[in-house]
Amino acid sequence: MLIVFARTLILYALVVIVMRIMGKREIGQLQPFELAVAIMISELAAVPMQNTGIPLVNGIVPILTLLVAQILVSFLSLKSAKARAIICGTPSILVENGRINEKVLRNEMVSLTDLLEQLRNKNVYNIADVEFAILETNGQLSVIPKSQKRPLNPEDLGIPTKYEGLPVDLVIDGKIMYKNLEKVKLNEGWLRSELEKFGFTGLQDVLFASMDTEGKLYYQAKQPKKEGNGK
Repeated sequence: MLIVFARTLILYALVVIVMRIMGKREIGQLQPFELAVAIMISELAAVPMQNTGIPLVNGIVPILTLLVAQILVSFLSLKSAKARAIICGTPSILVENGRINEKVLRNEMVSLTDLLEQLRNKNVYNIADVEFAILETNGQLSVIPKSQKRPLNPEDLGIPTKYEGLPVDLVIDGKIMYKNLEKVKLNEGWLRSELEKFGFTGLQDVLFASMDTEGKLYYQAKQPKKEGNGK
């Protein structure tokens, strides 16, 4: 039993490391060959987990081989547009200038029902409002509405906007993010004094605190009676 436990932990750690090296992607964003590699890796790890009669190396070597092959294929696709087209395919235009491309639908084996469902998922309910609908290489549908049907934005109205950027996390679950403090050129003393203004006697009471690009401090206490916003 101890051997099975140890083998499982080793293979689990190996699979996590391999998938991490392969990159950060959701299942829906994987290219077909990437999904095939992920499935093969899981199968290769499962066999030596279940059967202790199979040497552990028989699972490790194929997994590492797939990792090397995956890295080489990814590198090749980055360096060569032709290789990427062969490996990943090319986007297919299902709707062009407001007209459905029947030939492309047949080639991609996409039914009109599937197309309409995907459009509804993109909050497009009338195909007459679509300028382009493009089936990407990962299977997702990109929709470009006609110009008259696109939502207004500040630029269309000539309204200037301020730069927003991303808030910086300063405290997470009572722990100070020192690198982020350095990034905004502040220190622990300043942070503690600011939080004391809102009734915090120690960081152990702070669930979360962050600062936006305008210098406004947001905080939330672990106790509901102290949660709120501050400036």
